[in-house]
Amino acid sequence: MTPAILIVDDHPLFRRGVRQLLEMDPALAVAGEAADGEAALEAAVRLEPALILMDMNMARLDGLGALKALREADVEARIVMLTVSDAEEDVVAALRAGADGYLLKDMEPEDLLAAIKEAAEGQMAISPRLAGLLARALSGPRAAPGEDVLASLTAREGEILRALARGMSNKLIARRLTISEGTVKVHVRNLLKKLGLRSRVEAAVWAVNHDLG
Repeated sequence: MTPAILIVDDHPLFRRGVRQLLEMDPALAVAGEAADGEAALEAAVRLEPALILMDMNMARLDGLGALKALREADVEARIVMLTVSDAEEDVVAALRAGADGYLLKDMEPEDLLAAIKEAAEGQMAISPRLAGLLARALSGPRAAPGEDVLASLTAREGEILRALARGMSNKLIARRLTISEGTVKVHVRNLLKKLGLRSRVEAAVWAVNHDLG
């Protein structure tokens, strides 16, 4: 099934450009467009896209506010921020609020398209030049999990942590381990609590830094 993508941005010209880029690849489809966060909420419920590409800075309801609202509304689409902001606080806030990726608008078109395809397939999508920033930010002032925390994880939690390190979505993890998505969510919640982290992306970065990928 071709993943349908919702484009959320307050600049019509940019939305058109992204649409044209996506339409170049037959493996992707455009579900629709929205010009701000409030419109994104309505469109996400109505269109049920597989992936939402969303800007951070928009009128009425910005990307971060819309992201939180979409997650609170249990919208199942993967959500990737596509923005000009490479500020550490924006990147970390978005990922901790539940974004499945963070891409910059100044990426080369072919690199952006490749990252979007990876996101649509269930992988974590992060602009390459943000990787170092993210690793530093997530190992910043808040204490990182101790080395002995791995011993507290069950075998299944360890498997899921390694899957997170590879950027896999709950759906892909469930398929790989032949368990339900609901069971995956429970395991993710438990391992985040044990690790003392707040998001799957933080867990993924921590796991990669500990060679668990």
